[in-house]
Amino acid sequence: MDFDPPLTAGVLIRRYKRFLADITLEATGETVVAHCANPGSMMGLATPGAKVWLSPNTNPKAKLDWRWELVEADGALVCIHTGRANIVAEEAAAARRILGLEAYDTVRREVRYGANSRIDLLLTNSDAATTRAPPAYVEVKSVTLRRPFGDAPNAAEFPDAKTARGAKHLDELSAVAADGARAVMLFLIQRGDCQEFRPAADIDPLYARKLTQAAAAGVEILCHRVDVTPEGLWFGSRIPAILTN
Repeated sequence: MDFDPPLTAGVLIRRYKRFLADITLEATGETVVAHCANPGSMMGLATPGAKVWLSPNTNPKAKLDWRWELVEADGALVCIHTGRANIVAEEAAAARRILGLEAYDTVRREVRYGANSRIDLLLTNSDAATTRAPPAYVEVKSVTLRRPFGDAPNAAEFPDAKTARGAKHLDELSAVAADGARAVMLFLIQRGDCQEFRPAADIDPLYARKLTQAAAAGVEILCHRVDVTPEGLWFGSRIPAILTN
């Protein structure tokens, strides 16, 4: 996806109340309040003084004029806007760029399933010759956390805060797999400095356990990097997932 209109550079003053950030615009020196579309802890990504990029909010009903999109952290650009991962995943699925899901030619977003939930992407095939292919239910997670430790100095981790909702999604994906459809957990690593993915078991041991159980139940675990630039975000290379026992 391209950023249109182009992003505006700034310097982070502070992030507060989870969804707000004070930012000084680089070009004018003006301090603005930007929406932070990230409910997590944003560990390592909200350091005052960090260089950031904003997009103008074109929604006339929006309360704030700016949205925080990117931050520079540890020498890497990181997309902190969690909703962007769904757009990148949808574009990749529609272009048949997700390895193993190339056969599907129809992509729908936010389709109801499970216990009062919505799946991020539902992939089906309209070709009569391949109608026996089961639909693919794809849950997308935006991954921004990287914590060097042990033998994994470049591991991306999820989640960065406890997520009961995420654990519920894994249970529902396991039920989808049990019913004979394809269930896919797609982690999009929204930074370019990670070589593998691991669940953050110390932050949310329940989620880490549920992820391992879901994989054993037939849920496909896919992890891809996102190529992050101030001009746009693009679906990148696949990296391995290292699950805990």
